[in-house]
Amino acid sequence: MTIDATGDNGQISRHLYGHFAEHLGRGIYDGFWKKDSADQYIIRDDVVAAMKELGVPNLRWPGGCFADYYFWEHGVGPKDERPTVVNNLWGGVTEDNSVGTHEFMDLVAELETEPIVVGNVGSGTVEDMANWWQYLNHPGESPMAKRRAENGREEPWNVRFFGVGNESWGCGGHMRPEFYADLYRQYSTFLHGYGDVSPFRIATGPAGNDYVWTEVLMERAGDRIDGIDLHHYTLDGSWTTHKGQAVNFDEGGWFRLMERAMEMDELLTNHKAIMDTYDPEKRVWLIVGEWGTWHEQEEGSTPGFLYQQNTLRDALTASVTLDIFHQHLDRVKMANIAQTINVLQAMILTDGERMLRTPTYHTFDMYKVHRDAIALPFELDRGEYERDGESLPALSGTASIDAEGRIHLSLTNIDPNQSRTVTVSLGENTLKRVVSGRILTADAMNTHNTFDAPDTLVPQLFSGAKVKKGTLTIELPAKSLVTLELAD
Repeated sequence: MTIDATGDNGQISRHLYGHFAEHLGRGIYDGFWKKDSADQYIIRDDVVAAMKELGVPNLRWPGGCFADYYFWEHGVGPKDERPTVVNNLWGGVTEDNSVGTHEFMDLVAELETEPIVVGNVGSGTVEDMANWWQYLNHPGESPMAKRRAENGREEPWNVRFFGVGNESWGCGGHMRPEFYADLYRQYSTFLHGYGDVSPFRIATGPAGNDYVWTEVLMERAGDRIDGIDLHHYTLDGSWTTHKGQAVNFDEGGWFRLMERAMEMDELLTNHKAIMDTYDPEKRVWLIVGEWGTWHEQEEGSTPGFLYQQNTLRDALTASVTLDIFHQHLDRVKMANIAQTINVLQAMILTDGERMLRTPTYHTFDMYKVHRDAIALPFELDRGEYERDGESLPALSGTASIDAEGRIHLSLTNIDPNQSRTVTVSLGENTLKRVVSGRILTADAMNTHNTFDAPDTLVPQLFSGAKVKKGTLTIELPAKSLVTLELAD
C-alpha cells in the first residue's frame, strides 16, 4: 500500500456517519425513550451518553415508511389530547404519539446533532407539509409559529434537512418516477426560506439499481433538488423468500453478505454518472439515506419489529461500506445506517434497563477519526478472498489526514481464514512511527455481544504494526478491522 500523504481526494463529510430513528419496533419506545415511574416517556440517559461518545452528526426521523403515514399535528400539544393511530406497517401496534416534534427536537438537542425531518407525501397534503415546515422554522409572527409557542417553544428549531417523502416508489405511494418528479416539484415549492434557514430539499431517490428513477428525477426536477436519497440494503438471501440469519450462518453466508455489501460501489458509480449528465457541477448530493444489513428478525421477537443481532460480520460489512463511501466524496455527502437502536443493523440494543453496544457501534467508533478529515489517495494490492471458485477483494481501506495533521489508516480483511501482511509507505514522506492502534476481530465469524456478556466483541489495542526504515508492516489477522494513527 502506498499512501500519498500530500494528496487530497476530498473531505470526508461527517454526515456520512448519520443515523436513523423510525417509529418502528423498539427504536423509539424502549429505544431512545423509556417510561418513568409516572408512566411517562423520558429520554434514556444511558443511550444518549453512548451515542454522544460515538458522535451523531445527524438523525433522520420519523421514517422510513412511517413518514408517509405520519401526521405531525397528531404529535404536538398536550400528550393526553394526542390521537392514537395503529402502526399497520410495523407490527400493528398502537402509536399514541407520545413522541412528536417537540420530543424529537429535545433528543436532537441532547445528542447535539442535526435533524433530518422527512415529510408526508404519500398520504399527506402540500398544506400539511408547508405547515410543518413553518412550525419548525418560522422565526416571526405566523399561525404555525404561534401554535409552536403555545406548545412551549418560542424559538424556531432551524431545521435545514427536509425529505420530501420516502420510498415513493414503494411504501410511500407506489408512484412512477414521472409522477413523483412532478409531485416533488409541487411540494418543494412550499418549503420557503425562513430567517437564516434555507431548506435543503431531499428527494426520494431510487431503490438499489433503479437507474431509470434517477434519470427521470434529475431530468424533470433536478434544478429543484439538493439531495437524492438512495436506499440499498445488504441481504444474504432475497426479499421474497429468506433474508438469512443474523447469527446462525456458515462461510457461504459470510461470503454472500460481503459480496452484496460491495455492490454499493457499482450503485454509486452508476447513479453518479447519471447525475453528472444533468448536474456537471455536482451541486446535488447523492445521499444513501438507508443502508445496512437486513436479516431475518430474531426468533421470539415481536413480528414486524425487525429486531436482529449484530455480529463481527455486520461490523466488517459496515467498514467496507464506509470505505466505499469515501471513494465517492465528489457526490456522496450523507448517509444514514438503518437503524440506531433495536432495529436492523443497530448501534445499540436494549432489554429493559440493560443496554449494549453492538459490533457495528465499534466500527463507527473506530472510524470517527476520519470524519471531516481529508481523504488521502492510495494504491492498495487488495489480494483475493476465494471461495468455491469465486473471489472478492480481500482488503478494503481508508486513509485520511485531519485538521491537526494526524494521519489515520483503517484496513479491513474480510477473509475469514487467512491473515494478510500489508506493507505501507507514504511515498515521498518518511513514516516514523505508529502512534496508536486498535483492532476488532474474533475467533468465530458470528461472534456477538449479549446482555449477559456485552463486551465479548470490543476493540482491543493492536500491536501488529511496526515501522522499520520508513516502511510500515501490518500483520492483519483474518476477519479483522484495524485503525492506526501514524506519524510521518
